[in-house]
Amino acid sequence: MTGTLPVLIVGDVHGDLERLFQALKPYPADQWQTLFVGDLVDYGMFGVGALRYARDRPHTEVLLGNHEVAMLWALRDRERIGWWISLGGHRHDLDELAGDEPLQTWIKERPALLKLADGTLVQHCGHDGYKRWIDPNSIDPITSINNRVLELLNENCEDEVWDVLSAKNIFAEQSMRLQQWLQATNCRRTVFGHTPHNSDRPAIHHDGKAMNFDGAFSRRHKGHRRAPISASVAPLEPLS
Repeated sequence: MTGTLPVLIVGDVHGDLERLFQALKPYPADQWQTLFVGDLVDYGMFGVGALRYARDRPHTEVLLGNHEVAMLWALRDRERIGWWISLGGHRHDLDELAGDEPLQTWIKERPALLKLADGTLVQHCGHDGYKRWIDPNSIDPITSINNRVLELLNENCEDEVWDVLSAKNIFAEQSMRLQQWLQATNCRRTVFGHTPHNSDRPAIHHDGKAMNFDGAFSRRHKGHRRAPISASVAPLEPLS
């Protein structure tokens, strides 16, 4: 992804649309390139509303999170609804999504990975499990991963995508795997969410090579700790 606007990263929103409005108020859409790291749904009451808002915000990209995958799975397979609700889903959100086929398609088409012009890799979860989807014949590993994820969702293989996108973050503790992942994707650092950190600002690891923007943003999140908005929503300083 290229662009001249400064980059704003938004961590896991989890249905807290009211707080999202508050968080983005200092960052006008026409002045920022806004990147959501995924998991806009569940816990809070307005997951579908958060998806629509992010979709329609100018200069914005949204990545696929494990909770979006779970919601798509429950939408397709009614036997998964109880499981999805146990993850924080709300039936009214599922019913709302069921009546909006364009939004369903848009969710499926969300990238799993996004590379910025300065070599930053944006992903939902902070681990290297995505590498299973690298096509060895492709010259662009990120595109090959994104293409494979879309294929899997269109083939009703949500289980495989869920397994990867719901796995535990490991980059904070495993610097060697982080470095190998950055080399495999030809990137310089990675930005992610998925697992809440305990800082008042995005958690920085390994001299800035790994940055976690999940500050338990949603007030309905089971791990919410009254963290400030700045723990999840913040400008990303470009690499020189």
